[in-house]
Amino acid sequence: MENNMTAANLRSAFGGESMAYQRYKVWGKTARGEGFPNVGRLFEAIADAEKIHASNHFKTMKDVEGDFLVPSMAGFGIGNTSMNLAKAISGENFEIIQMYATYIAVADFQKESEAKKSFVWAIESEKGHSKLYTEAKKSVDSGKDYQIDKIQICSVCGYTLIGKAPEKCPICGATKDKFTAY
Repeated sequence: MENNMTAANLRSAFGGESMAYQRYKVWGKTARGEGFPNVGRLFEAIADAEKIHASNHFKTMKDVEGDFLVPSMAGFGIGNTSMNLAKAISGENFEIIQMYATYIAVADFQKESEAKKSFVWAIESEKGHSKLYTEAKKSVDSGKDYQIDKIQICSVCGYTLIGKAPEKCPICGATKDKFTAY
């Protein structure tokens, strides 16, 4: 990687996505424990999508070696399921509005096409995550579990949807066989 600023952004995104993976796994268990098994399944599926984002960012830095301090935004705390969903929505929206929008602009300016692709795949996936968490929060706030079918995750880019896997991923173009159902 030629440009230090894009490399730093990839490291930060890797750190943030890695922490989101762990946070969503914990919040999924909380949701299940509170009687919201579908919300728990949603948290766990999206956790795996975040792991895909982290992995893509890490692979993009294949020629970067060494140890680095990695600053990244991370929400902390374990509340009830409604509170955890609110924190998840806030985190996803931060990534969409501020973090990835900026990282994409920098990668584009620095002509780091692989980094830009990794960031674009992530931001497009995060938009769906924010919507799904918002819908789930409405259900939980009305005292009901989120009524959903299978959750599908694209194993290439982390795109997430409810229902049947598409023939091709609308974000990265991966074929239907690259989707994992939860």
